[in-house]
Amino acid sequence: MKAGIVGLPNVGKSTLFNCLSNAKAQSANFPFCTIEPNIGVVNVPDPRIEKLEAIVKPERVQMATVDIVDIAGLVKGASKGEGLGNQFLGNIRECNAIIHVLRCFDNDNIVHVDGNVNPIRDKETIDIELQLKDLETVDKRLEKVKRAAKTGNKEAQVEEAFLNRIREALMQAKSARTVEPKNFDEEELMENFQLITSKPVLYVCNVDEGSAVNGNKYVDQVRELVKDENAEIIVLAVGTEADITELETYEERKMFLEDLGLQEPGASVLIRAAYKLLKQQTYFTAGVKEVRAWTINIGATAPQAAGVIHSDFEKGFIRAEVIAFDDYVAYGSESKVKEAGKLKVEGKEYIVKDGDVMHFRFNV
Repeated sequence: MKAGIVGLPNVGKSTLFNCLSNAKAQSANFPFCTIEPNIGVVNVPDPRIEKLEAIVKPERVQMATVDIVDIAGLVKGASKGEGLGNQFLGNIRECNAIIHVLRCFDNDNIVHVDGNVNPIRDKETIDIELQLKDLETVDKRLEKVKRAAKTGNKEAQVEEAFLNRIREALMQAKSARTVEPKNFDEEELMENFQLITSKPVLYVCNVDEGSAVNGNKYVDQVRELVKDENAEIIVLAVGTEADITELETYEERKMFLEDLGLQEPGASVLIRAAYKLLKQQTYFTAGVKEVRAWTINIGATAPQAAGVIHSDFEKGFIRAEVIAFDDYVAYGSESKVKEAGKLKVEGKEYIVKDGDVMHFRFNV
């Protein structure tokens, strides 16, 4: 699962990517500094794994991860191939969610591709280009479906009606994600269409250091604009975050954050938000060899969770021994949890809860 960082050129995408991944993508004060997408595998900050580590004292710890992709900046006309348009749109289509960076700070020393700071215009530029590309995709699909629908094919008729609803939204400059599927069939169709604007989105307002806690007028404008989008907004002083990551010790970073009035790096907040945006959750395995966080889709069953470790675990699944995270911490060991009768044995239908500590029994 990948989340792609998008935005106009020079809004802070690559600097943000560096903060998140420490991959040191090139970032500079000119447009199209990023051409090929950079991919970083980022640990998901989770204090629960630290608590498990303190109890179990394992040989090693493995955190959950999320893939973050830094994609080339997009400009007006990208849907028609302007700038790096075709490449950009191809890269974003391969991502599962969008992190949309908006410049919300004034600085005469950092050029803006359109000459002045206006996050509302910037957002609309990106949205329109993505919507135009999706409109092109929808129209091509409609051409094929209409012929089948005319012959009386029921599935084609359902698809045609749904495509027309999406097309109507796109024509009104609304993204495909605003069209609610009416049933499971439409949910499957939406997934199959692979529309760029159907992907979930998280807006990152890149602000100056003084606006890191409470935001500013630009952030207020963005909040008002997206209030009906069911999208999350994060305020982040990306340049300042970059400075924090350069500090060598935890104590130095903590002091820097306290001076800003922040409890933790904004990058940590963003990573967790991206994880949630991708509809991911975590379960744990805990033993003396390793304490590990495993990533699964929200709603995954116990066999599906076992399959993340190894496909044989899912094929030969017998049962799962499950301890709620809070019980594990409260009783202080697996043996004491068992003594208290808090260890549950679950079968194939069990829906894994976020934070479950699990052990699988299987037979191959």
